[in-house]
Order: sequence, then C-alpha cells, then structure tokens
Amino acid sequence: PYWQLLSGSPHQSCTYLGGRSDSAALTVFLSTLTPKFYVALTVTSSLISGLILGFEWWYFRKYGTSFIEQVSVSHLRPLIGGVENSPPTPSFPTSNGENETNRQNLSECKVWRNPLNLFRGAEYSRYTWVTGKEPLTYYDMNLSAQDHQTFFTCDTDSLRPSDTVMQKAWRERNPQARIKAAHQALELSNDHCNDRLVCAPVTWARDLDCSRSYCATAYVLLAEEEATTIVDAEKYFKQALKAGESVYRKSQNCHSQSPQHEAQLRRDTNVLVYVKRRLAMCARKLGRIREAAKMMRDLLKEFPLFSMLNIHENLLEALLELQAYAEVQAVLAKYDDISLPKSAAICYTAALLKARAVSERFSPETASKRGLSAAEINAVEAIHRAVEFNPHVPKYLLEMKSLILPPEHILKRGDSEAVAYAFFHLQHWKRIEGALNLLHCTWEGTFRMIPYPLEKGHLFYPYPSCTETADRELLPTFHDVSVYPQKELPFFIHFTAGLCSFSAMLALLMHQFPELMVVFAKSVSIASLPGLAEVSWAMSRC
Repeated sequence: PYWQLLSGSPHQSCTYLGGRSDSAALTVFLSTLTPKFYVALTVTSSLISGLILGFEWWYFRKYGTSFIEQVSVSHLRPLIGGVENSPPTPSFPTSNGENETNRQNLSECKVWRNPLNLFRGAEYSRYTWVTGKEPLTYYDMNLSAQDHQTFFTCDTDSLRPSDTVMQKAWRERNPQARIKAAHQALELSNDHCNDRLVCAPVTWARDLDCSRSYCATAYVLLAEEEATTIVDAEKYFKQALKAGESVYRKSQNCHSQSPQHEAQLRRDTNVLVYVKRRLAMCARKLGRIREAAKMMRDLLKEFPLFSMLNIHENLLEALLELQAYAEVQAVLAKYDDISLPKSAAICYTAALLKARAVSERFSPETASKRGLSAAEINAVEAIHRAVEFNPHVPKYLLEMKSLILPPEHILKRGDSEAVAYAFFHLQHWKRIEGALNLLHCTWEGTFRMIPYPLEKGHLFYPYPSCTETADRELLPTFHDVSVYPQKELPFFIHFTAGLCSFSAMLALLMHQFPELMVVFAKSVSIASLPGLAEVSWAMSRC
C-alpha cells in the first residue's frame, strides 16, 4: 500500500519502486517474445546438451572416466582451493590381510612376456602388409626392447665389436636400422675371426674355434624381424644355435673366474634358452609337432630354473594339438600347484580336460531334470574356477568377440591374456565335441558366486582394478578392450542425458502447442519476478 511506502525511508521507497519498474519492464519484454523464440531456445539447448552427451560417452568409452569430472578435479578444484598444494600421501592398509591383498594385486598387474608370441617379420609384418593395421603398440614393443637388452646384453659386450653393435641395435626404434646393425655385427664377427686365423700358427689354426666371434644375438634379431617366413626364421635360429652352444660351453668353463664371467654365463644361457625355445616354436608352426614337444621337454629338463618363462605353456599347447590328453594331465599335475602363479592356459586347460569327460553327453534339459552327476559337477566347478581367474576368455572362445593377433606381452587376468589364450587354444576347444556347449551353459554362473563389489574373491584374490589401463596400452586401438567389472556411468553422463531429453521434450511440446507453452513460460517467468525484486531490494540494502 501507498502508506507503507511513505512510512519507509526515501531510499527504500525508491528502491522498491525501482524493483517494480524493472519487473514491469521484464514483463513487457516477455510479452513481446513469439513462440518461434521459445522453439529456437529449446532446440538449441537440446542440441548443445546432445553434443556434450556424445562427447562424454566417447571419452568414457575411450579413457574410462568423465571428461567434465576429470577437468573439474584436475584444474578447477585447485583454483577454487579444494586441494592443497602439498603432494598427496598414499594411503596404506592397516591390517596384515589388506597388506597381503595389496601385494597380490600388484603382482597380478605385472606385465609378462607372452610365451606364445608370434614372429615380427614372418607374422606381425605380414598382417600389416595385408590389412594396413599395426598389431603391436609402441608400449608393447618398448617392453620387448627392454627384455632384449636385459636378456641379450652384459657388461663384457664392450670387449667385442660385434656385441657392442648389438647393444646399440636393441635400443634402435627403427626396424630397418636394427636389421642393418645385425648384418654389421655379423660382418665384424667374421672379420675378427679371419684375423685370428691369419695370425694363428699353422699347427693349430685348423683347430681354432671361431664360434666365439660369431654373434648369436645378431642371428636372433634377423630371425625375428628380417625373415618373412617361418622357414627362413628357422634357418637363422639354427645358425644362432650353433654359435650359442659353443659360446655357452666356453662360458661354463670360466664362469667362476670373476663376476664379469658369471654375468656373461647368464647372458649366454639366456640366449641359448631363447633360441631353443623359438626353434621348438618353429617346428610347431611347420607341423613337426612331436619334434617340438620333445624339444620343449628337453628344455624343461635341462634348464628347470627357467620356469618363469612359462615354457610349459608351449608344451601344453603342443600336446593338446597331438591330443595327448594323458600327458597334458601330467604337465598340469606338476605346474597347476597352489604355490605357483596361475595363468589362463593352466586354468582353462584343466577345465577343458574335465569338460572332455562329460561334454559329449551333456544336455542342459537332461541336467535340469535329473541333476548334475559328480563328473559334471567337477567340470562345472573347473569352468567356474577358470572364469573367475580370467572372465574375458569365454567371449572369445564362444566367438562373441572377434579375435586379433596376440600382443608380445600380456597381463594376467586381463583382456590381453584372454586374446593370447583364445588365439592358440580355440581350435582345441572346438575339437572336443560339446566342450563349447558346456562352457556356454555354465560360464555366466561364475559371477553369481563372486561377491560384489569384488571386495574379496571366491577361489582367487580379488580381481585387480589395474587391468583396463594396462590392456589399453598393450592392445591396438582398433580392438574393443573387454572390461571387467563393468564401470558404472559417471554422474555427468546421466546429467547431460537428462538435460538433453528434457530440453528435447520441451522443444517438441513448444512445436506442437506453441500458444499453450508460451502462456506457461510467461506465467512461470512472471511468478518468479516478485522473488527477483525482493532479492534486488535486499542486495541494494546491503
């Protein structure tokens, strides 16, 4: 009322009247807006929110996190003051059980060399020539370069020109530069051997062994990267074996003379084991399976301490190809031990052998009526054990996901290990009648036995959370990485989806009922004007 305005101060009266005049001006402005304005406004907001939603979904599928959330946490919170400048201190578990679980997770996230890795020149490069795609990632090849430098070099390499060249060759990124360096190392070793023969007395020149000068690691590099067929690779490896055996025998005789000689023996042993293993793999690929199995058995007997290289997995695959299931069971009895690290090859091969006993007569309908027999229960439990260890494998064995060439390194319990296992063992599952049918009927039951959210495992330690990041580094970008457990969608994806749907619904209603929606929008705006005027009056008083 007018007397209330007069009872206040002139400043208050003018402020209140100013707020009423602003409200009146805003009301006049809203009354001049046409339905086309509201349609354009809602369509634009729907389009923008849809673009944000699409980008957020793409970023989440590629990197596993929300872009808006990552930007807000990484850049906005420090500006606002929500994060201290001091570096974050890691939190450590307090109980012994949690410490043990943490150590196990760290060990399970370790990247291992693929025991069945392919040949770069004869297999990976041929795939690139045909498809134009790179099957190996830079991270994977960098790990291989580090392995080669660890296994094939030692401190005494500087004493021999050929080994000095090979030290540099293993560090080269360009494949052609590595191949050129390997040929240069062979030329240097041959020149050095010829010089020794010329300078030696005639009486013992014919007995001089020049194998010491032959560079076995140069033949290894040429077999891996220059050979375009398995036959050519085998020829190079046979030359490497001839040089490597002579060097190994001499290193054995003098390894106790000094620490340098002992390091050289370790290097020569690594080269010899690597060459023999790759020769066995060449024989397996060329169809000489019995010969390959014998070479692998001899290698395990001669070097039992090299179990970390998982040579028994090569033997398992060869024996499965021979359908020597009794011998496969004997190998499993030795290596499927609680004290030894597990792998997908161990767990799924054990499940395959137990499924073989019942899969031919297994029927889901019959099993649901009469129940499972003791042998069928053992097979189902073995499948559940294998699936709990690596839940990514069944989709590849059941051909629900497409296979790619396996990487040179794998992450146990990860998608990279699943790809490597299924690539070589899918044929063995297909060969046993009914095995894939039994797997199809029972593998999903594993997840009903595992606690959620994976705070503890059932038969193994909890599934590590680091597998997705490592697998994305190991597997090529054109492969759709399998993720377990599936991550929940971030809040901002739900928010942008709701905003996009709401604005699209408003746009549709505005297009269908323009007069009614304009009246509704004006009534909502006018209803909020008194509140805006009071806020403006309160701010002016402050």
